[in-house]
Amino acid sequence: MVKKNAEKDVGFVRQFNELKKKHPDAVLLFRKGDFYEMYKEDALKASVILALKVSDKILPLEKDPIKLLTFPRHELDKHLPKLIRSGQRVAICEAIDRPELMKKPREKTGEDLKETNISNKNTMAKKKKEQAVQEEPTQTVKTAAEEKPAKEKKTEAKAEVKSEQQVEQKAEAKQERKPREPQMITANGEKVSHGHAFQSTINLADWYFTAKIDGVQLKPQKMDAADLAAYQKKEMTVPQLMERYYPTKLMPKVSEEAYQMPKQLSGPDGAITIDKFNVYKEKDEQRPDYGKYKFYVQMGDTKMSAVASREDLNAYFDRVVSPTQLVEKNFGERLHLQSAYEKYQLPEGVDPKGVRVAKDHSDNKWKVSMDLGDKGKTSKHEISFDDGYSLFKAKTATREQIAAKYLNTEITGMLSAVTNKLEKSASMKM
Repeated sequence: MVKKNAEKDVGFVRQFNELKKKHPDAVLLFRKGDFYEMYKEDALKASVILALKVSDKILPLEKDPIKLLTFPRHELDKHLPKLIRSGQRVAICEAIDRPELMKKPREKTGEDLKETNISNKNTMAKKKKEQAVQEEPTQTVKTAAEEKPAKEKKTEAKAEVKSEQQVEQKAEAKQERKPREPQMITANGEKVSHGHAFQSTINLADWYFTAKIDGVQLKPQKMDAADLAAYQKKEMTVPQLMERYYPTKLMPKVSEEAYQMPKQLSGPDGAITIDKFNVYKEKDEQRPDYGKYKFYVQMGDTKMSAVASREDLNAYFDRVVSPTQLVEKNFGERLHLQSAYEKYQLPEGVDPKGVRVAKDHSDNKWKVSMDLGDKGKTSKHEISFDDGYSLFKAKTATREQIAAKYLNTEITGMLSAVTNKLEKSASMKM
């Protein structure tokens, strides 16, 4: 049995290699019983998109274990749209019967025909004897049925009429049943239905929200306690929960052209060319970000990677943000882009004249600090090489923005402490 399965696996991989030569740009899905399988580079590519685990499988004719990704047949409707939305061409390979392997009927010889004739004669003789034996019981059954009272016959007739009416009513009910009205329609014209909250069967304290978009089930999201209470009181609607837990599903999609490389980005020293951009899962167990999904970008000889946030990953896979925007957001400071520092602002009412950026002679490192006057001074914070380059060389960041990046948390704490003191002293006077 094990040998047969191994031979079958080798056959699937051989077909994969042959079809991959003909269709190198397609992801091949092989149906194997109640499961779908993907091999080699297709398995690695699909694992990132579907967030499924890849396993290694050893086959007789392969030098190294091949990569294998598998999922149940009933999950095809969930995974196939994800692959297509991510820009992949998908080919589904179903197994069919091969005519040359089917058994051919054997031609009958003269001896076979003689044996058939003899057996036919014997069976005919047996049938005649059985008919003769069964004639009398058959007549008694008929007479018993004929002697039934008229009331019983009427009852049976009514029962038959009722059962026919019930069948007709069910058929009419099916025809009259209308499709479920969508609870909302997204900016892309997709229909949202079956939006609801449900309680976890493992931890009863946890509740989840989920819905379907065009019939495809979304991954359930754990609900905030306040959102659950508002939903149960009917103070929060399904569209509001969709906005809260699936915001990228509702945003308008960007064009496919935006995902075609290369792309140009405006930099401090001229145009920056983005040659490659994708998502991968860190597999180096020695790295602190092992197991996390990361963005990878290549610009000429420069290669960068950064851990991707959940929001950015959803935006990438749902195609609502372009790779250029994601590069600007996740790598902007390392590329010394002016737009990357615009988000940093000092708290309202803080005088920017108190910002000080200077080299600390004790360790020869550039640090930033803030003098808040009678409210005190912040500690000195070392700034990174990229921020220093943006401030002094590229001139794409200001002193106030650098201070806001490193000191805002400390400044806010100092301001709130002063406010609390004033309120306390005021209450004591009263």
